[in-house]
Amino acid sequence: MDHQHLAETMVQGPAADQPASATAMPGPVASGLVVPVILSGGSGTRLWPVSRESFPKQLWPLISERSMIQETALRAAGPGFAPPVVVCNEEHRFLIAEQLREARIEGARVLLEPVGRNSAPAIAAAALLVAETSPEAVIWMMAADSSITRHEALASALADAVAAARAGRIVTFGMKPNSAETGYGYIEVGAPLPGSPGVHAVASFVEKPDAAGAAALSADGHHLWNSGMFVFTASTLLAEMETFAPEVMAAVRRAMLSRSSDLDFIRLDRAAFSSCPDISLDYAVAERTHRAAVVPADLGWCDVGSWNALWELGAKDGDGNVSLGDVLLEGSHGCYARSDGMLTAVVGVKDTIVVTTADAVLVMHRDRAQDVKRVVERLRAAGRHEAAAHNRAYRPWGFYESLINGERFQVKRIVVKPGEKLSLQKHFHRAEHWVVVAGTAMVVRDEDRVMVRENESIYLPLGCVHRLENPGRIPLELIEVQSGAYLGEDDIVRIEDTYGRS
Repeated sequence: MDHQHLAETMVQGPAADQPASATAMPGPVASGLVVPVILSGGSGTRLWPVSRESFPKQLWPLISERSMIQETALRAAGPGFAPPVVVCNEEHRFLIAEQLREARIEGARVLLEPVGRNSAPAIAAAALLVAETSPEAVIWMMAADSSITRHEALASALADAVAAARAGRIVTFGMKPNSAETGYGYIEVGAPLPGSPGVHAVASFVEKPDAAGAAALSADGHHLWNSGMFVFTASTLLAEMETFAPEVMAAVRRAMLSRSSDLDFIRLDRAAFSSCPDISLDYAVAERTHRAAVVPADLGWCDVGSWNALWELGAKDGDGNVSLGDVLLEGSHGCYARSDGMLTAVVGVKDTIVVTTADAVLVMHRDRAQDVKRVVERLRAAGRHEAAAHNRAYRPWGFYESLINGERFQVKRIVVKPGEKLSLQKHFHRAEHWVVVAGTAMVVRDEDRVMVRENESIYLPLGCVHRLENPGRIPLELIEVQSGAYLGEDDIVRIEDTYGRS
């Protein structure tokens, strides 16, 4: 694909009535197509209490009606692009697959990391996967949780980067600073590369600076923010990884050789991948290679790394406030207020972040947005579940959420998607009572199969083998009352599971 056509397809994107990509891999990548590789790791603790380990920021609709990972995937969809490779952890696999399906992203391959080992091992695994059939394919590596608003500028910058990548370069995108940001690394721009319009050599990479250093770097005209996006061919990256990070490559190759299929997912070998060094692509290769290049660009880019960043991105009222959900603002200025449930009133404050969820409320000055991580660390140290999980827990069949927790009882709401079913299971320490409030349930209870309809209930005594299934065409909703000496989620013995969980 030529420079102009790639830029045009980037701007146009997929047609509204067509899937984002209908080209299936794992066959060889068609000549000229760019392979998006989306890294979806991390827990986004700086956006707590919305972002948590069980449901991190890339899975939330923070800047539009789509989630961050959907926005990222659609940015690299349609003519000119192969289906994406997504690298994520095991816990999020069904959530990500469902969100890709909702965004009509077809043919994606999802690589499952058994443990997090940073970006270098993740991209090495993806590059090995692509290289098995198409070693010269161009890969566009990007995080799942960044925002880009200037799509035409992105199209032009990507076309320049792809051309340089085909010439053997490892190309990153340098973002024009619009503030003295201490949360980003910087790139010192070198001389233009002959034969590669719009592309420069990298003179140096600069670590995240302090406030004075950030002010100097952002004002000197020679330094750009490091976006963390890279473009390269699979063969170029793997060769440089072998040179500069051989221990990473050795472990990742073993993990790929011993990989297994898990439904529609590719599961990397746990033992081999766990032995891999925890290192970013910047440290492993980009700061060492002589092939590093940068495309200076102004893409309206933001890594959406804090609540203050979301205030900057949001649509503001006449008092400079951003509000989402059931929020009432009175006499307040420069605030970000979000409620995912109950009415939240914000009165007479300035430059304040207020975030309300079902089980936690965050209030802080916008200048302290980076300190949310300290709150999460304290919650973890105290063993509080709010550090990592929401009341609502998503599963491949639907979700459940806790309503009431008592001394020897617990009440939950369970919603099962049409055609889905829970595992065949039993419990050693609790009995359950199910009341159907919407839809129809097919319940296995030991040797019986019982149809339970709206306003009907069924009792599951301790130790019985049972399963819940939704045979209907609308969501099944029920109230579950658990009673017993121990009510933890680990009191589940799965006998059979559609989704391959143990």
